[in-house]
Amino acid sequence: MYRLVEVVWVDAEEYGEIGWNDIRSMKRYAKKPCPEIRSVGYVLYQNETHISLASSVGDKECSSLEKIPSEFVKSIKVLVPAEPTGKSEEMSDAKL
Repeated sequence: MYRLVEVVWVDAEEYGEIGWNDIRSMKRYAKKPCPEIRSVGYVLYQNETHISLASSVGDKECSSLEKIPSEFVKSIKVLVPAEPTGKSEEMSDAKL
């Protein structure tokens, strides 16, 4: 089985309406930090550039994939370690 982890990461963000926006309002919002996000999922793949998570995993299927760039990651906490299955998993032991 795959490792279950919690990834804390900072997301990129876009703000404003279509068309013209008040520049003073935009400058105020520009000073706010990007949102910090927490994702929980099974690690399907991890290397130096990104980590890929799925929220649900079966024997031959899984949910949609969430790929988080390494540069966005603040921390990774292992909630449940991987269980040895005898099968090779496509996962690097790279530390982010």
